[in-house]
Amino acid sequence: MEDIISVLESGTGEEKIKKLESLASTNDFGIIKKIIDCLDDSDIKVRGEAFSSLILNKNKISELLIQSLKDSRKNVRGFTTLVLANRNDANAITEIINLVKDERSMVRGCALGALGHLKAKEAKDTIHNCILDSNLEVRKSALQAMIYLDDKISENEFLEISKETDSELEQLVIKLKKSGPEGI
Repeated sequence: MEDIISVLESGTGEEKIKKLESLASTNDFGIIKKIIDCLDDSDIKVRGEAFSSLILNKNKISELLIQSLKDSRKNVRGFTTLVLANRNDANAITEIINLVKDERSMVRGCALGALGHLKAKEAKDTIHNCILDSNLEVRKSALQAMIYLDDKISENEFLEISKETDSELEQLVIKLKKSGPEGI
């Protein structure tokens, strides 16, 4: 176990990836915490392998993942929401909702994406409140989550969103408009 932790803490990117590839079935909480730490690695490939390892892990690791939503590092908070969503862990919805107000736009966007993926109907109002977020990517995440939840926007919201000149945002608004007769 010490060898695993040593590699995950201070190995090269390739060493970390190789080790992470073999850890998808671990149930050792100490090792799982180190895998979660790898979500904040400077190497994107290491972060991706840690992400995959956590998603593929069939053990009961939800509690550790949910605790990680309060981590001081934005990458850990953000990517953990996506891990939980990909694991279809609805038990995390309440904690993920809290991250929609995070100071970091990346975390807010990930949280909104996770809530949409989980089809968290209890988060509809929270998601809706983010469509006019100060960050464009967060607004896009909120609109995509609304699409997943079959939510609608008002005429005023439509007009406000339409002021933005972003083709992806426009496409999301068009999808929302087509989603039903009550929607704009």
